Amino acid sequence: MTKISPSVLAADLSNLAAEVKDIELAGADMVHLDVMDGVFVTNISFGLPVIESLRSKTNMIFDVHLMIVNPEKYAERFIEAGADILTFHLEACEDSASLLDTIRSHGAMAAVSIKPGTPIEDVFPLLDKCDMVLVMTVEPGYGGQKLIPETLEKVRKLKAEIEKRDLAVEIQVDGGITAENASLAIEAGASILVAGSSVFKSTNRKQAIDALR
Repeated sequence: MTKISPSVLAADLSNLAAEVKDIELAGADMVHLDVMDGVFVTNISFGLPVIESLRSKTNMIFDVHLMIVNPEKYAERFIEAGADILTFHLEACEDSASLLDTIRSHGAMAAVSIKPGTPIEDVFPLLDKCDMVLVMTVEPGYGGQKLIPETLEKVRKLKAEIEKRDLAVEIQVDGGITAENASLAIEAGASILVAGSSVFKSTNRKQAIDALR
């Protein structure tokens, strides 16, 4: 079954622990935590202290997405803070293969992400070291954008490459995912959907999560 990872950027951040508990009860499989530094992307979100404090409030899988420069400097600290899955951007790292190894060696699942303008083929040499690949379906940095349809072709190519090589790599999509287009992402090959507004802004979050599957 498709896994749903609601993005807390769309949550009530003044009441974050309760918001995470609510989506857990609503059936979310994990929680997506976007870390932005104002450099790799123009927006700034939150960092280690928020993740550390939230970790003590829930046993949910922490799906941490680093939208920062020099992710290799901080990876170990984010794992120590509670990241179960740690994703960094291919565009932000000089030695992605080494960083993927480091993440795995510290006990977290390792993932790499690409922006809409980056060829999906750039990820192929790294697939043996990945537990997951995140295909951004919008330009990273802001919530509430509409899905870029052309990005789903990347998902199809990635899925074909993973199957050809008989690898156990999950495909995650993030950006503009709604109940109306979730099936397109799933058909393309995505197994984990990140959704923000469509879950957190819903008056019935269980229904919203079920609709995405």
